[in-house]
Amino acid sequence: MITAILIDDDSNLRNGMRELLAFYAPDITIIGEAEDVETGVIVMDKLKPQVVFLDIQLNDGTGFDVLEQLAKKNGKTTSHIVFITAHEEYAIKAFRFSALDFLLKPVDPDELEIVVGKIRTVLEKNNSYAHIDLLLENIRKKVDNFKRIALTTADGIHLFEVSDIIRCESEDNYTTFYIKNSKPIIISKTLKEYEDLLSEYGFERIHQSHLINLTYLKSYVKKDGGYVVMADNVQLPISLRKKERLQELIKAL
Repeated sequence: MITAILIDDDSNLRNGMRELLAFYAPDITIIGEAEDVETGVIVMDKLKPQVVFLDIQLNDGTGFDVLEQLAKKNGKTTSHIVFITAHEEYAIKAFRFSALDFLLKPVDPDELEIVVGKIRTVLEKNNSYAHIDLLLENIRKKVDNFKRIALTTADGIHLFEVSDIIRCESEDNYTTFYIKNSKPIIISKTLKEYEDLLSEYGFERIHQSHLINLTYLKSYVKKDGGYVVMADNVQLPISLRKKERLQELIKAL
């Protein structure tokens, strides 16, 4: 069994989550509830659940305040956190950079099942939860320009500087990250997801299978249909519809 607590200022939503979890995840047992920051800190500290379903907006603060206070009290977080939010576009971006799970209100049962599957995988790996520290770091800064990204692999969660990512390559539903001074990292997410996340950081999709960091673009070769050479000396093809845009970007560099 997996122990969990619910922290939400709406009792109806807590009851709804109880019912959803009972039906879709009977192996998750709710051992406690809280409705604000103060009681949330107390319940998490006392019960030490494996999972916390944490609402962002609480009556006396935010879910981030709960984690901040616990970090000050205990030095680290030892629970897997699933945030629940109604909108909070900025926070969602922070979650994605930190490899943290979130659910949008009203909670969709299909999304809940996906998140529960991730919970089981994460708990089996016994991760260090360093990605939660990354989230709090990003939230504290209150900027929209994140410097680091958390990547979840088969053996755990790894944090990297965004500026160290040379390129990303897709194969089916997997994406391989090629990172400066690191071994390739394989992620079980599509390239499209990372294209959306990294496009404003100087990354460009040049092909169905390739997303590159323009900082590491070494040369553009027009012959043989057109290809680029990256800083790691790998040659990558350019799709026909991407050539004009890439040429414009290169001129602007």
